[in-house]
Amino acid sequence: MPAHEPDRNDAWPSLEQLLGLIAPGMLDVVVAPRGTGVEVADVVLHDPGEERDDDGAWAAPGAILLAVGVEVASPDAIDVLRDAERAGAAAVVLRRGSRGPRTALVEAAGRGRTALLTRRPGQRWAEVLGQLRTALVHSAPARSAGVDRTAGTAGSDGAAGSDGSDGLRLGDLSGLANTVADLVGGAITIEDPQSRVLAYSRMDHEPDPMRRLTILGQEVPRWRVVELRESGFFQALWGTDDVVRRPADERSAERLAIAVRHGSEVLGSIWAAADGRPLAEDAAAALRTAARAAVPHLFHHRTWGRAATGAREDAVHALLKGSVRAAHDLGVVPGRRYAVLVAEAHDSEDSGAAFAAGQRVLDVLALRAAAYRPGCVTARSGRRLYVLVPAGDGETDPARALPATVRSVPRSVVFAGVGPVVADLSALPASREAAELVVRVLRERAATLPAAEVVSAVAGYAEVGADAALLRLLDGVEPLWESLAGPVHAMVEHDRVHGSQYGDSVAAHLDAFGDTARAAQRLGVHPNTLRYRLRRARDLFGVDLADPTVRLLADIGLRLARRTAEDGPAGRSR
Repeated sequence: MPAHEPDRNDAWPSLEQLLGLIAPGMLDVVVAPRGTGVEVADVVLHDPGEERDDDGAWAAPGAILLAVGVEVASPDAIDVLRDAERAGAAAVVLRRGSRGPRTALVEAAGRGRTALLTRRPGQRWAEVLGQLRTALVHSAPARSAGVDRTAGTAGSDGAAGSDGSDGLRLGDLSGLANTVADLVGGAITIEDPQSRVLAYSRMDHEPDPMRRLTILGQEVPRWRVVELRESGFFQALWGTDDVVRRPADERSAERLAIAVRHGSEVLGSIWAAADGRPLAEDAAAALRTAARAAVPHLFHHRTWGRAATGAREDAVHALLKGSVRAAHDLGVVPGRRYAVLVAEAHDSEDSGAAFAAGQRVLDVLALRAAAYRPGCVTARSGRRLYVLVPAGDGETDPARALPATVRSVPRSVVFAGVGPVVADLSALPASREAAELVVRVLRERAATLPAAEVVSAVAGYAEVGADAALLRLLDGVEPLWESLAGPVHAMVEHDRVHGSQYGDSVAAHLDAFGDTARAAQRLGVHPNTLRYRLRRARDLFGVDLADPTVRLLADIGLRLARRTAEDGPAGRSR
């Protein structure tokens, strides 16, 4: 046995167990000279610069080494394998690449004690590391923490027992919340370190106002977070492994909270609230056990939950761009009718706070979409949310009622466009493009209003068909217009350089169909001032509005100039 090989420890999982817990196909076993029953104590990155002993070796007993950047066909692969052997590693993982391992590498691995694994193409090292560590946390600490390894709930310390079944599925935070709620005799909320709700227990009684606000908003209200921080409550919570109590007040019942941590890392917290009855006498003890039991679940959520969410959103975007193959992964049914809704968060100021507020609005809308009807799928992209909404038989506007739900979010403005219902998944890109055009129309209409008058709006393509067609026309004309020169171009450039208002004056005159008094009122100037500007536009640039051709060109050019000034190219493509 190499000097660095660990003593046998029944708490360590086997390589086979870990491979069974990570995503199928992520890693392949090339050679396992001792079989896959070898124990794994840790997962670490292979670091050639790591401090070594006098013999030139470094210790990683029982570890899986991830050799980031080393391909299995590389000449360096044998050196990495030998390094792993000297360190007492259980396995080493190399990138597979387009070629297989060299014969010399396979033979060297067969003569040694360290298993040789390869990472499949398309997998990221960060995901491999995260999933292996999650699987290790799920498996290794179970016996020492008094937690049933399969259930993820309390075990031998008596606060809760395994019923002999498989228990909770790894990552089932809602199931964990309900289990803990039964133990403490109250309502449970599981939060991440930023006070966002990850799961909550079923509600057997009417929740107190604070719990209701937290669940509806999917996070603790910001003012409450500030209050807890300034009172020192969070400092106490994050600074101890024990339960922290917050007495009842006029807004909330008594709370018990405990941090969920793995070593020095805080993964989140569990909160227990009195739910129509006093908390159980041993509620604090149950929370201590629950905090240990929650570690693998929160690790799983953080690592796999984010990866799964990202992969699902990527599949939605692929489907909306025409990749019908993505439908299978989403549960989208071929032959069923769907419509695409696009919602865009609007703000009147470009700031970090405004962006964060917009993201919260989209979070709420995504949550409502999931509950709106079975089969809804969503994906985010910047300030936009895409929702694929299934339509019932004969239903022509399945998404109409969905955007209205965000009006319950204070100080929020959302523009939502609904594309036509399509019967073929290959037609979804057309529905998406139509919905995006509707959003652009609503945004351009809002740009003409005072900020105080801008409100949420939802429309279907047929309702704004003329404006949408004009946007398509301008999109096509814009590249050609930018390559030309003429009177309108000269006027727009003069306004840009000198800050004059000839273009605004001409546009107002055109919009008012030549009614000088109405156009002047819209501009807030005297009619004679407007007449003077129009004469100067004719004399300086040749923009003669008595000529029908010039009027047409002026209308097109000034519309393009306004859209460029308001949105910019990036804004139009959002």
